[in-house]
Amino acid sequence: MISLFLLVLGLALVTYLPRLVPLLWLKELALPAYMKRFLSFIPYAVLASLIFPGVLSSTTTTSSALFGGMVATTLALLRVNLVVVVIGAVFGVYAFQTLL
Repeated sequence: MISLFLLVLGLALVTYLPRLVPLLWLKELALPAYMKRFLSFIPYAVLASLIFPGVLSSTTTTSSALFGGMVATTLALLRVNLVVVVIGAVFGVYAFQTLL
């Protein structure tokens, strides 16, 4: 039981320290504007890379999945509410599979 506790404690330290150290040491560091802009796009790129494989395997045909993804992307670019984006993508896939 003690070894399990020590293992969890060690894992917590290993995952928390790499996040804490830069936060404490680099808080006064001023980044250039181009670097801030570059870093602002990283969450979107990571989110897209996590979502895209799921989109392709979400239906039985890749073409309907891509169509639903295009509908979702279009609605998201129009800055529509997230619920509407999801419902629109589902309806797009349904319409694509029904009509074709």
